[in-house]
Amino acid sequence: MSQQNWTLLDVKQGVFQESFEFSESLKQSGDNDLVPVCVSKYRLHGGISDNIDVVNIDNGRLSLTVLPTRGMGIWKGQCGDVELKWDSPISGPVHPSWVPIDDPSGLGWLEGFDEWLVRCGLESNGSPEFNTNGTLRYPLHGRIANLPAQHLSLSINRNNSEITLAGKVMESKLFFKKLELHSSLTTFAGSTTFVIRDTITNRSAEPSEFELLYHINTGQPFASSGSRVVVPFERMAPRTETAVQNLSEWDKLGDETPGSDEVVFFFEPGVDQNGYCKTLLINANENRGLVLAFNRNNFPYFSFWKSQLANTDGYVCGLEPSVNFPNNRSFEKEQGRVIALKPHESRTFELYFEILCNAESVQKTEQEIRNIKTANIIEPKPKKEWTS
Repeated sequence: MSQQNWTLLDVKQGVFQESFEFSESLKQSGDNDLVPVCVSKYRLHGGISDNIDVVNIDNGRLSLTVLPTRGMGIWKGQCGDVELKWDSPISGPVHPSWVPIDDPSGLGWLEGFDEWLVRCGLESNGSPEFNTNGTLRYPLHGRIANLPAQHLSLSINRNNSEITLAGKVMESKLFFKKLELHSSLTTFAGSTTFVIRDTITNRSAEPSEFELLYHINTGQPFASSGSRVVVPFERMAPRTETAVQNLSEWDKLGDETPGSDEVVFFFEPGVDQNGYCKTLLINANENRGLVLAFNRNNFPYFSFWKSQLANTDGYVCGLEPSVNFPNNRSFEKEQGRVIALKPHESRTFELYFEILCNAESVQKTEQEIRNIKTANIIEPKPKKEWTS
């Protein structure tokens, strides 16, 4: 058969495969060379990772580890000597049952944070927000990352060597919301690229709203002192006064600095003639790169986050395309950056990734980004319409 499909999980139908493996040599994308492809599913046991389902996709050149139990996030990846991961002080992955999302501080989400790619949303995705009596209204970064998939499937197309893992996650609450995330990750045999395609659907008969941000986090050794990021932008502003002090070095990573504060910069991304923003994270030796591209119609905003603590405490930077800035939900609502959905309406979002494995491709991609005509306006202080 040219295409084969497997259902790995279907809660409604009572289907669950605790372990699964596909292993076969497929034609490499672009030529007829065969490369070994392996997709495996297994379950972790012990500690705070107990009962987490894991799917590892190895296309023969690039491997990605997906966590269906944690909102279809990507725990880590590897392409040659490029590691897509960071050294979180959390010894994860963490099963959602151990993450106190409703901790009164609003910061319980941080107790499960160690993925390379994690979604923030759907009802809210920014800073914690509290009711007038001090009780928590919206927790930090929302709930979707700590909700398990209810459906999971794998498809392999032998004609074009396409590999797709798809999952469905529901975020719902009686009388309030019924939001569905349908997520797919697609790559090809022997490729250094992959695509995330997510569709958010309002499954309620009533109108609903959502926020969405992707936290893509890279740490040592790929992102380290001397690494830098290239982002085309129309306008950029520091989020806080701490970021103001780092404004001249906004695009660079520095030395590990215990006790330092995180810094965040907000952007209106610049785009090419087709409406796409291409960003690039470059290692210190300038011979490896991570490309993240997206359409500004989907993601009108972008954030760059840096934590330059000691590596044991979380040295990491984040590339964050989003539909809104990660402020509290009420502020974003006032600024018109919360997305409305009619009953049963959907919105689809795509992220394109590529790992660059030599200096020539890094230099070429950087030049392509530099050639995009943008205003490059840098605000000297936080912009009041952007920061609560």
